[in-house]
Amino acid sequence: MIETRQAVSSEDDLFLFEVYASSRREEVTLWGWGEEGQRQFLQMQYSCQKRSYQMGYANLECQIILSTGVKAGRILTALTNNEMVLVDITLLANFQGQGIGATLLKDLQQKAGKVGLPVRLSVFEGNPAQRLYERMGFHPIACTGPYTIMKWINLEEESSSHRS
Repeated sequence: MIETRQAVSSEDDLFLFEVYASSRREEVTLWGWGEEGQRQFLQMQYSCQKRSYQMGYANLECQIILSTGVKAGRILTALTNNEMVLVDITLLANFQGQGIGATLLKDLQQKAGKVGLPVRLSVFEGNPAQRLYERMGFHPIACTGPYTIMKWINLEEESSSHRS
């Protein structure tokens, strides 16, 4: 069972750091740094990412993803005037491949569809999640450096508005 917890408190910061670090650990390990150097670098990167997201999205909402009551990851979204943005979604490795991401994306699409908004996201080139996004109806709209910008538009809304 998948739930989300909206109230992220300062007590959750260590968990949120661990989720972030888990998504970068394999990459950073290849650099040959010791564990302390890796941890310090990842902590700095996490802090920078957190500030960047807060400055870039006025309506940033951070939720902890729970799977049968166990903390499984995080999802960050932002509502703008003309779209819902999936800022970030990260699951710990032992929760990946279980359909949790697809369920969260469906929920986000339903929420955006109800208010007639598309959903936009960015995915790092080569990230396996891009295949999931494509299966969920997201289409590439631009490439910016190492990222592909993708968008989902509620086609039912689009087609009904053209019929009216």
